[in-house]
Amino acid sequence: MYFAKLEFFNPFSRSIKDRTVFNMLMNALKRGDINGTKRLFEATSGNVGISMAALSNVFGIGFRAYLPKPTPKTTEVLLGVLGAEVVRTDFETIDPTMVSYVVEEARKAGAVNLNQFENDDNFEAHYMYTAREIDEQLKSIGKKPKAIIAGIGTSGHIGGLAKYFKERYDTQIIGVVPAKGEKIPGIKRLETKPKWFFQVEIDEVVEVTKKEAIEGAVKVARRDGLLIGLSSGAVVRAFEKVMDGLGEGTHVLIFPDDGFKYVEVFEGYLGMV
Repeated sequence: MYFAKLEFFNPFSRSIKDRTVFNMLMNALKRGDINGTKRLFEATSGNVGISMAALSNVFGIGFRAYLPKPTPKTTEVLLGVLGAEVVRTDFETIDPTMVSYVVEEARKAGAVNLNQFENDDNFEAHYMYTAREIDEQLKSIGKKPKAIIAGIGTSGHIGGLAKYFKERYDTQIIGVVPAKGEKIPGIKRLETKPKWFFQVEIDEVVEVTKKEAIEGAVKVARRDGLLIGLSSGAVVRAFEKVMDGLGEGTHVLIFPDDGFKYVEVFEGYLGMV
């Protein structure tokens, strides 16, 4: 038996990143790190930027998003609609070098960089809230998770889930990353050194190609009528690769966002099949 956690029901970015950004922003406001004259600068490949732009509007804070080169055009358009300043960089992926670049840009401009890649408020959002919510939802139907399959990006959500469920049930945690040489929005290879991945216990890491991720998303759309994003499609394909070895029990797939930001990618794929 398996369930999918549909994080596109979050209102601002229609993604799991609303949890991350809300927790980072609220804690920064409580600490006094942000005042009315401050702007936010953030390295983002999509959902964090959209969520941060939306919530910055709510709190009256200026926002500049630094995007890696392969970011889908749709993301840039949505950031523009939200009034964010957009800087498309020449970085191929958000790695420690790009993160350091944005940290320095914020320092020079007197801006605040919440830094989703290092900020423990990211991890906390998922340990304290996402994981507990999944646990309560499963308990309501008399289930506990034997395995959770989730993508690895900043590693905030997989890290928080791993710590919470290992403490309580010794749940198997399966991470999903792009295959070598591949780029899938929202997930990254371990060479980018995701902080919390190395602080928790992950049982297995599965590699998925971009084509497999797209096929996973298309399969769910045509079977279940759900338009899921590429990292969600990657989770689907990873689950298919390991499901026989997991055996019976309750398995939870984390679907971080929906498919609407990736229309250009789907268009390219449909043109080839």
